[in-house]
Amino acid sequence: MLKKWMVFLIGLALITSLAGCSSSSTNAEAQKENGRIVVTFWHSMSGEPQKALDKIVKDYNQSQKKVVVKAEYQGEYTESLPKYQSVGGTEKAPTIVQVQEIGTKAMINSGFIEPVQKFIDQDNYDTAQLEKNILSYYTVDNKLYSMPFNSSTPVLYYNADALKKAGIEIKSKDLTFEQLEDYAKKVTDSHAGKMKGFALQPYGWLFEELLANQGSLLVNKENGHAGTPTKAVFNNEAGKSILQWAQNMIKDKSFVDYGTGANAGNDMVAGFLSEKVAMFIQSSANIRDVVNHADFEVGVAYLPHPESVQRNGVAIGGASLWMSKGKSSEEQKAAWDFMKFLASPHTQAEWHTGTGYFAIHPQAYKDPVVKEAYRKVPQLQVPVQQLQSTKASTATQGALMQSLPEERKAVENAMESVYNGEDIGRALDKAVKETNAAIKKANQVNGVK
Repeated sequence: MLKKWMVFLIGLALITSLAGCSSSSTNAEAQKENGRIVVTFWHSMSGEPQKALDKIVKDYNQSQKKVVVKAEYQGEYTESLPKYQSVGGTEKAPTIVQVQEIGTKAMINSGFIEPVQKFIDQDNYDTAQLEKNILSYYTVDNKLYSMPFNSSTPVLYYNADALKKAGIEIKSKDLTFEQLEDYAKKVTDSHAGKMKGFALQPYGWLFEELLANQGSLLVNKENGHAGTPTKAVFNNEAGKSILQWAQNMIKDKSFVDYGTGANAGNDMVAGFLSEKVAMFIQSSANIRDVVNHADFEVGVAYLPHPESVQRNGVAIGGASLWMSKGKSSEEQKAAWDFMKFLASPHTQAEWHTGTGYFAIHPQAYKDPVVKEAYRKVPQLQVPVQQLQSTKASTATQGALMQSLPEERKAVENAMESVYNGEDIGRALDKAVKETNAAIKKANQVNGVK
């Protein structure tokens, strides 16, 4: 996993250093196949999401005769971005590339992309019809740079049968740290320690979301939305409360640490399904798979928060679609047409129900496909309600900076060290110091003082 992150970070650095090397989009000619414009689409979807995406691409190609989209899997996000930066600005670049949300600032700085706002303006496309809490992350200086696609947020998963046995009924829309801590102890005790109460993966994204739910920032300059950040600020009371919460449950022996690395998340889900842990926090994109594979009733709830702080909501995770510069206007317009198809209500209804990712078009939730899915898997509604009830702020808009990959690694190390007995303040101070060093380096590369 560390090796993959290093490749990813190198890719981010190179993508910035090569800024300005790309060409304009007027001289190139569109590739055609049997008279149809070819749009190459690089993505990182695998498993069930890839099956759902392949069906959508097939449906689009069959819906018209002017464009043919070729979807090509390029590995995980940490693999696909370095591939893209190696060809960005050349004729070998794909027309569309899917990039994880933490790569947003690097893509903006790269010089390899054409903001989708250009096509929105040309087409008078109404973005007001799309989910505002998703659009806000990819909107910088009132300009939408990429088209949202696969978006998710974390939720709390819980074994409703195990909690019921312990005399617990969760309030799914308002759960506090203190309540969950109490529930974890009760579940552990009621199962004589054979089932632990709670697991929180040492994962920077989850830390960021629990921070946002408290209305607290990750970095200065309003989380990077009022200028390029110069320092991290997450070693505050909000950040400490998250790790203190986990530490309390570790002391109670009601907590499970599934460690770090590529398989940590899967191990945690496996522990839940095998009834070794009763509650955990993870992406809402896993809901359908978890529900389908559980031999017990699965509950899904909003992210918890300290009782001293009101719930603020969540920031978007996932990825968006970027348009490459250096392509002919004909090819770019064809790619834009496909992006609009992806964002349409029915397509989004199929995407949402087939994967668990959000629909970026709210009208999709009224589609019969969604209504039927909710009848069978009502848990799918919870993250949608959580997102739509989120309070708009720079905290819930998510941090915007080039050094997010380094920050997440630093926070992951801090969380794991605290789980192993490290002092909370010392661990977070170290993570902030490492993040600040990465911010300083990125700002020097980009000429930001």
